[in-house]
Amino acid sequence: MPKTKQIGNLALVGYNELFTSTMPPTTAKPTITPTDFNGELVVEIPLTELYPPEFHPFHVNDDEAMDRLTTNIKQYGVREPGLARPREDGGYELLAGNRRKRACERAGIPSLPVIIRAMTDDEAIIAMVDSNLEQREILLYSEKAWAYKMKMEALNHNGIKGDKHSYEILVEQTGESKNQIFRLIRLTELVYGLLDMVDAKKIAFNPAVELSYLSQVEQMAVISSMESHGVKPSLSQAARLKKLKQDGELSVDMIYEILSECKQPQEDKGDKEIKRFRHFFPKGYSAQQMEDIIYSLLTDWQSQEGFRRKL
Repeated sequence: MPKTKQIGNLALVGYNELFTSTMPPTTAKPTITPTDFNGELVVEIPLTELYPPEFHPFHVNDDEAMDRLTTNIKQYGVREPGLARPREDGGYELLAGNRRKRACERAGIPSLPVIIRAMTDDEAIIAMVDSNLEQREILLYSEKAWAYKMKMEALNHNGIKGDKHSYEILVEQTGESKNQIFRLIRLTELVYGLLDMVDAKKIAFNPAVELSYLSQVEQMAVISSMESHGVKPSLSQAARLKKLKQDGELSVDMIYEILSECKQPQEDKGDKEIKRFRHFFPKGYSAQQMEDIIYSLLTDWQSQEGFRRKL
C-alpha cells in the first residue's frame, strides 16, 4: 500500500519547515500534445514524473473506494485532470489527483492528464486542500484537521485572504461552525498514536480535543494507560486531565489513576443523566453519542459573541 511522505512528528514541525521551498515560477513544457479543459491547458504526464506534495494530509489507500475508482478509470479513462506545478528538481508536484494517479498505476495506465500551473507555496496549499475537500465525500478527522490548519495558515501567511478572516472562508466552504473548525484543528496537537485512534473511532472526537492540551509525554502516558487497562478516555476523564494540566497539577501517575477508574455502564449513565434529552435524538443513539453532541453544542454556544461564562 503506497503512502505519502510523512515528516516525523508533525506536532513538532512548524509551518515554514513544512512548506518552504524555492520553487521558481516557471512554465511547464508539455511533452505530449496538450488538450483543453475548461479553458486550461491539459498535458499527459508520465506517472514517473508526478510526485506527491512533501506533506499531503489526505490518505491514498488501496481500499474498496480505490477498487471502484480503478475499475471506473479502466472503463472510461480519467475524466477530470489532476493539478500540478513544476518541481525545482524536475518533474511535477501533484497537488490534486494522487488517488487518480494510484488508480492509473493499478490499471496499468502509464500517464495522467494534468493541468500544469505555476504557483507559490501558499497558492499550492490552498489548491491542494480545496481540490480534496471538493472531491472526497468522506474525510477522516486527521484529514480535516490538517487540511483546515494548512489552509488557514496559507491564507494568513501572505495576507491573501482579502477582507475576510481565514476561518470565515472555511466556514463558508465547509459548512462547519467557527468553533468546530478550531476544535478540529486542535487535533493536530495530538501525537500520531492518539490521532490514529480518533480516525479509527477508538477515541471519540470530544475527548480527543480535551487530550490535545496535554504534552506529548502525557499523551503517550494516556496511550500506555489505555493499553494497560483496556479502556478509552471518557469525555469527563479527558476534561479532568485537561483541567489538571492547566492547573499545573497533572502527573503521569495521575493519568494512570484516572484512566483506571471503573466506569458505569453506558446504559445506566444514559438513563440517569441524559434520559430527558433522548427524544431529541434518533432511536439507537448511545448515551456517549448524545453526550458528545450536547457537549459540542454547548461549546459552540459558549463561544458566541456576548456570552459571559458564570463561575
